[in-house]
Amino acid sequence: MDQTRRISVFIFFYFLLIGPGYSQITLPGLIADSMVLQREVPLKIWGWASAGEKVSVSFNGKNVKTVTGAGGKWMVKLPAMKAGGPFKMKLIGKNTIVLENILIGDVWLCSGQSNMVHQMRLHNITYAADIAGANYPAIRQYWIPTTTSLAGPKENLPQRSWKSANPKDINEFSVVAYFFAKQLFLKYGIPIGIINSSVGGSSIEAWTSEEGLKNNAELMKLITRNKDTSFVNGINRKALASAGKRKEADQGLKGELKWYETRYQPKGWRNMNIPGYWEDQGIRDLNGVVWYRRELDVPADMVGMTARIHMGRIVDADQFYINGQLIGSTGYQYPQRRYSLASGILKPGKNILVIRVENTAGKGGFVPDKPYYLEAGNHKLDLKGEWQYKVGESYLPVARKGPYMISEQGQPAALYNAMIAPLTNAALKGILWYQGESNVGNANAYRKFLPELIKDWRTHFGQPDLPFYYVQLPNFGDMYYHPVESNLAVIREAALQTLKVPYTGMAVTIDLGEWNDIHPDNKKAVGDRLSLIARHFSYGERNLVYSGPLFESSGIDGNTIVVSFNHTGSGLTAIDGEPLSQFEIAGEDKKFVWAKAYITGNKVVVSADGVPVPKYVRYAWADNPVNPNLYNLEGLPASPFRTDR
Repeated sequence: MDQTRRISVFIFFYFLLIGPGYSQITLPGLIADSMVLQREVPLKIWGWASAGEKVSVSFNGKNVKTVTGAGGKWMVKLPAMKAGGPFKMKLIGKNTIVLENILIGDVWLCSGQSNMVHQMRLHNITYAADIAGANYPAIRQYWIPTTTSLAGPKENLPQRSWKSANPKDINEFSVVAYFFAKQLFLKYGIPIGIINSSVGGSSIEAWTSEEGLKNNAELMKLITRNKDTSFVNGINRKALASAGKRKEADQGLKGELKWYETRYQPKGWRNMNIPGYWEDQGIRDLNGVVWYRRELDVPADMVGMTARIHMGRIVDADQFYINGQLIGSTGYQYPQRRYSLASGILKPGKNILVIRVENTAGKGGFVPDKPYYLEAGNHKLDLKGEWQYKVGESYLPVARKGPYMISEQGQPAALYNAMIAPLTNAALKGILWYQGESNVGNANAYRKFLPELIKDWRTHFGQPDLPFYYVQLPNFGDMYYHPVESNLAVIREAALQTLKVPYTGMAVTIDLGEWNDIHPDNKKAVGDRLSLIARHFSYGERNLVYSGPLFESSGIDGNTIVVSFNHTGSGLTAIDGEPLSQFEIAGEDKKFVWAKAYITGNKVVVSADGVPVPKYVRYAWADNPVNPNLYNLEGLPASPFRTDR
């Protein structure tokens, strides 16, 4: 081998050994055009470059310089600045980067699970006017897509961009975060930046760092296991191999004529009502595919214009056909079905509507108490009522002989590592948190997990007093008309107890949920209530009533229990003018019964005829309490509570 070739091979293997590097300035995804930087605190600007490279940063009349270390990392600190903009930032090293349209204002990290994820586009009927009227270039969101890391904390995020609140980009904004930001912007005129780092179906353990979980031996064992990439990959390969596969046997798709085609002639179809679940209408324990069909007469004046189908919610997946054309499909149960129809799909007179519904667990079909209609122009046609149905496929149980998949986003620290750790150099005004549904199965542990998450994030962001405002979960599920136990109530109680942690605030939403939808539509009120908390604590409106009544203490007075509250505002009230509801009382045996309750001053007196010696009291203690009506006169609801824990 000649000398030149030996040198080339040496250089090749040298760079192979030292790994990827940076030959010029590279910035993290968060530091980009149109970003919002936190006002009135020193600012870190960071990135990567070649080792020993000189880097200078010029911004808003300030200029700072540094030299990268051996690993190519660099960081500079800019002095605190007042709100304003837009500004440019110029970074010079071996290359030059100019960032445009930067604002200085308040930056809020918004995290949690799907109710924080949910974008305006998923609620575009309720908030159609808000979407059309969005013209707030100083409200901006940086949305982080779902990403995970089992190996440890990452330094950077997937490349995204900052978007402002305009009629197009507002569709991707978190509904809760947007209305929170809008209230603050309208009140103070300060630019508001939202960093939306949230994942549907995620647990609080996945959002907590390894350091934050160090006292939990079971979770630490999982974290250690998950760092072994070969082990995780091996388990997942075995899980895929052992899961088994169902042979495709949907009769509706097998024949020469598919069941959605207009030339198909239905035979052997039966009747079923929409909405409703097929298990409640004569089909027993079916996981599989059920087809629905209906002939619909459409008036001529509804034809020739765009139209929209509203089909509530469908459990689980659906494909919707009209006159043989697929007009929409959804792969999972939670989004409301709202399918737009281009002009020309509908015909005057008879139209054939066919829906293929696939369900893999639990009851399948159409969720009650949701909208089901076809609209075009000023016309609406009701789609509730009798349809025809036929089973296309019945899934047989598949015996599992191996392990289950290791889902990365469900693993402890996995979301923190990938979606929070890369942000910790950023300065924040505060954090908004909306999560807990995925922890209902281990509700008691949430009492520790939530305070530990708050402490953990404050440590990593280097802000020990960082405000942390969160949502107490809303009502959801079936209503019971007798006292019951409730894991959702335990999660709410954990949130209530977490108010003992300094610089926290809780938005009570026990009145904002929907019994049949874990993603309730009324998210504006959630954002508005969070903004009240921020206005009081973070913006100094000390006289603002920002919370509904919270349990303070209770005392026994003869055959009654007298309950005292704080945050009573201008006074307590039954919001609907009816007697107070959802109070329960029990003696030493803890057998709770419904109680009579009335307001006296800022207290509530509770009693029950069958409990002459009361000891414990509960309020709104259920997954979905029936019309809890204790509020303050400012219209904010009381938090559920109990005294028997």
